[in-house]
Amino acid sequence: MRKIMKRNYKVLSLLLLLAFASCSFTTKTFDNPDKDKLLVQIISFVLERGHFDPIAMDDTFSEDLFNDYIETLDPFKRYFYESDIKDFEKYKLLLDDQLKATDVTFFNVTYERLLKRIAEAKEIYTGVLNTPFDYTLEETFNTDYDKDEFVKSKKDLKERWRKQLKFSTLSNYDDLYIQENQNKDREASYELKSEAVIEKEAREATLKSIEVYFNDNIDDLRREDWFGIYVNTIVAEFDPHTYYLPPRNKEAFDMDMSGKLEGIGARLQKRMDYIKIVELISGGPAWRSKELEVEDIILKVKQEDEEFPIDIVGMRINDAIKYIKGPKGTKVTLTVKKVDGTIKDIDIVRDVVELGETYAKSSVVEKEGRTFGIINLPKFYVDFNDYKNINAAQDVKKEIERLKAEGMEGLVLDLRNNGGGSLPTVVDMAGLFIKDGPIVQVRSTGSSKEVLKDTDKSIAWDGPLVILVNELSASASEIMAAAMQDYKRAIVIGSKQTYGKGTVQNVYNLNDLIRNSSSGDLGALAFTTQKYYRIDGGSVQLEGVKSDVKVPGRFSFIEVGEKEKDNPLPYDEITAADFTPWEYYFDYDTTIKKSKERMSTNEQLKLIEENAKWVKSKIDETTVSLNYSKYKADVEKNNEEGERFDAISSYKTNLTFKSHAFERSLFTQDTTDLQEKRKRWHENLAKDVYVEEALNVLEDLKTSYPIKKVASTTKPTLKK
Repeated sequence: MRKIMKRNYKVLSLLLLLAFASCSFTTKTFDNPDKDKLLVQIISFVLERGHFDPIAMDDTFSEDLFNDYIETLDPFKRYFYESDIKDFEKYKLLLDDQLKATDVTFFNVTYERLLKRIAEAKEIYTGVLNTPFDYTLEETFNTDYDKDEFVKSKKDLKERWRKQLKFSTLSNYDDLYIQENQNKDREASYELKSEAVIEKEAREATLKSIEVYFNDNIDDLRREDWFGIYVNTIVAEFDPHTYYLPPRNKEAFDMDMSGKLEGIGARLQKRMDYIKIVELISGGPAWRSKELEVEDIILKVKQEDEEFPIDIVGMRINDAIKYIKGPKGTKVTLTVKKVDGTIKDIDIVRDVVELGETYAKSSVVEKEGRTFGIINLPKFYVDFNDYKNINAAQDVKKEIERLKAEGMEGLVLDLRNNGGGSLPTVVDMAGLFIKDGPIVQVRSTGSSKEVLKDTDKSIAWDGPLVILVNELSASASEIMAAAMQDYKRAIVIGSKQTYGKGTVQNVYNLNDLIRNSSSGDLGALAFTTQKYYRIDGGSVQLEGVKSDVKVPGRFSFIEVGEKEKDNPLPYDEITAADFTPWEYYFDYDTTIKKSKERMSTNEQLKLIEENAKWVKSKIDETTVSLNYSKYKADVEKNNEEGERFDAISSYKTNLTFKSHAFERSLFTQDTTDLQEKRKRWHENLAKDVYVEEALNVLEDLKTSYPIKKVASTTKPTLKK
């Protein structure tokens, strides 16, 4: 949703520039032209005047910032002592005053202390890893670091490091044991390494990994990088989608927004000290492997020409990406923690991700003599420099026409895992299914709402429509699903609710907002400027879009979505827009009732729900045995328990999927393995229980009778 209407961007930019001009923000106004102070002053000013819901910088803000920043600096509580925190606490209620005075004393104090503790930590971990671990001891390690307190002594800190490092080394120890047994199985004469040698090699692998982490990443951080972390903690107090991009990070952001994708074909995000997969690029290596999934955590990365992996836990995301990316054709092994808590190694052969594979694609579906269509849309993409030719709405319209040429009687629009994109594009796309009218409402602080409408009276598809969503359908996906639901134009099938992101962000280059600066590159700031609302007046913020037919999924019992973020903006409502529901609509109530009845007896969905509950139980288990025999037994038990869910991936429908005529004509001149990619996609669709039910719903709609609505205009009232 960053690329919202350019007009809004220009208006806000003008207001900010006028405000800055009136305040004469130049480096000449400072007795001390320190870049950090200038940055704090600019960002505080912009957020106070430009953020949708600016918060008061008071003692409550100060205390929250203090706690969040300490947690950001030391989430594993392996650097600071309790005495350090007590020293810092004198600033706990003063940070708001310091920021107003562009005083960065708190940052300087914590920064200098952290560097000192990091230097001490190097001596500690080196000493710990020079001593053999005893894996016969009965001891445990709790991975829930929030329950830990800061240590009181160096002895306690060394013990904390010992347990953390023993836990990290345990997987290396197990890997080496497995490798030895495999070597013996392959060659009977192979002489197994002794337990002492295996234990030593496991520690050496951990030492190498942690030294790479410190030498290549921690030591490489400049002061401005650490200050960027502090600034990001400040702005994150406003909402989870407001963030600061330091100069180095801004380069990576610009590359990502340009659509240049390479490596394994996955979008990654830093959450606390973990690197998590938040999107798999359709058609990319990770997507093709069928092993990596959204919400997987990458723990280690191993290159094909290296013996041991690098631990990337705690690493900056840009540095972690350096290890994950690589030349086309090279292999990388990722040690991944799955959602259910199991850890496995996954081999990925790097490749160039073709941008075309992230675009809309469709398939013809044959079901008991009827022909249906399905369109998969990974994101609401757009090229603002070439909007007429490159945008998701235009592409979906083309796919509809191609499916209609095949005799399509009903359409499934798959928005699962679609994280959103362009607002103008979703408005245009919604207009493909209605005559005309409002699609979404947008509001800025202190301004009247703006109703964004479809003004094109043409309709690309007026037949039965089903929209598939899940917990990761966000932003523009939610606008699309909500509009079709409010118009009674489609039946929404999916999770209990979608992601719940009802806010709009803009990214501003801070260098453009200041005159006569000699402080160098200041980076950029993304901040929330608007909220959007359904045409019935409700918001999707936190609440998401509630599916008409709710089905269990892998995220049903775990914490995903906007409501699980820190400092999300609240849910609220505005007056409804003036709109008229779909004039001819099918018997939705009866169709939804039939679908719910089918879902309640579907064995595949029951198994999926059981698996989701089991996954949640594994997430809740945070205590791990450091006794190897028990650790190994727990791993094997988890694997055995997980085997009963293998049937989920072996499920098969009796549906037939094929490419439409236009796509088939491309196969003969194809140089990008398009035919093979579509074959793989069709095989996946034939195993998809959600697609199967969507087609059942289309069939019910097709055989039901259309109901004529009396044309009436909905009066705008506050939604209750």
